Amino acid sequence: MNLSYWELDTYFRNIDFLIIGSGIVGLSTAYHLRLKHPKAKIIIIEKGRLPEGASTKNAGFACFGTLSEILSYLETNPKEEIYQLVERRYRGLQNLRKLLGDAAIEFQELGGYEVFRSEDQVLMEKSLDQMEEINRWLFPIFNRETFRKCERNFGFKNTIGTIETPFEGHIHTGKMMRAYLRLLNSSEVSVLNNLEVKNLTELNSKIEVELKNKFRFQASKVFLCTNAFTSKLYDLDVVPARAQVLVTKPIENLKVKGCFHMDEGFYFFRNTGNRILFGGGRNLDLKGETTTEFGTTELIQRQLETYLREIILPNQDFEIEHRWSGIMGMGSQRNPIVRQLSENLFCGVRLTGTGIAIGTMVGEELANLLEPV
Repeated sequence: MNLSYWELDTYFRNIDFLIIGSGIVGLSTAYHLRLKHPKAKIIIIEKGRLPEGASTKNAGFACFGTLSEILSYLETNPKEEIYQLVERRYRGLQNLRKLLGDAAIEFQELGGYEVFRSEDQVLMEKSLDQMEEINRWLFPIFNRETFRKCERNFGFKNTIGTIETPFEGHIHTGKMMRAYLRLLNSSEVSVLNNLEVKNLTELNSKIEVELKNKFRFQASKVFLCTNAFTSKLYDLDVVPARAQVLVTKPIENLKVKGCFHMDEGFYFFRNTGNRILFGGGRNLDLKGETTTEFGTTELIQRQLETYLREIILPNQDFEIEHRWSGIMGMGSQRNPIVRQLSENLFCGVRLTGTGIAIGTMVGEELANLLEPV
């Protein structure tokens, strides 16, 4: 790197807090560190031109989990742990909205809907049978009925029923990140792009950071906000999970408004204006989608288009305008890892596909691991 004295002095010397990753968690961590440490030098570095991973590549769902997802979690996890997970997601969404404002992130509380396909009869019956019990269990979080059977007609075909919740909505993730950056720009936090970290070395009182281009510098405290890419820098229970997405061209008289899920959350779709944004299908090839490589595959994209034709937009012409993918951070457990790894190294990772819901709260929890000076 051909850096001047001024650049070195401004961005790479005497760093109090270095945050690796400029996604939701990284920006939230920086914001909450600044509140507690008003005089600290805070630098965020990001390997991409824009945040890589999922923060601006997700579907923009402000959700906490469908009824069938929650029931699935309860089969393999302690009840109290899942309660805390749902509460964290819902409270996290409220924190995000309060911090950035609904207008800035284009939040629309249009409701969340779990759509049951023709082959989901057993799953739907199981969900309906336990719905009342789950509603009582979650009442302290939402203070009213969480789930109910939906009678609305969205024009779907090859479906047998829908369960809805009024507490979910969707946002514009690009504008959310822009609002976060605007917030940080006013608090003297610098974000440096196109800097990929290759290695971290613990020194006596600092951490040496080596970039891919061999440039080295030091920071007093380092925060890993790298989610799916964490294993490249530190061995934790985090594995990548690619999610493929597509969006249609505008559709006249679109009935679909809100956030929709199918197949225990493996498929998800929403409207963005008068377009349909549709993603998922990772369960068709779990091994192949366990990757940090961006891209789409014919297998999954073909299934998404099939469901568009046969379920979501039957007897309606549509065209695909754009396709992309994002990389989520998953693991053996659903809760995020917010932890001090050593004297000077911290992490907030494994958001399990719910970064919008919990990212702001994870950043705050990560910042709180440090005591105010």
